[in-house]
Amino acid sequence: MSGRSAGALFDALGDPVRRVVLGLVSAGETPAGEIVAAVQQHAPMSQPAVSQHLRVLRDAGLVSVRADGTKRLYAVDPEAVSRARAWLESLVDPLAGIEQPLDALATEVARGRRAARRAAPAATRAEDAAAEAG
Repeated sequence: MSGRSAGALFDALGDPVRRVVLGLVSAGETPAGEIVAAVQQHAPMSQPAVSQHLRVLRDAGLVSVRADGTKRLYAVDPEAVSRARAWLESLVDPLAGIEQPLDALATEVARGRRAARRAAPAATRAEDAAAEAG
């Protein structure tokens, strides 16, 4: 993964509270106060503890934050989701990135076969001509 590492991203997702927070902000920009209230319904936790979870998610690049007056609005960073998806897909299909070189190899094999077919009749004609002359 480019930019932030896959390790940091998945380390941040390793905590169940952070996964709850990520689910909350996946619907769109969510004020920090609403996130704190929702997390506190899920598990007894102080506001500073929730803020620390938000910071870990932000540092991992999973969420973005923007100020709107005195509010802080958090949202999922779609680029981080794309990076995570790409990394996971590379585990499922490790050859996904080398399709074009394999296509080039197939083209070269086909060219070699075509050249061999064209050369074979010419060699046969030369042998026949030599046999007739001899």
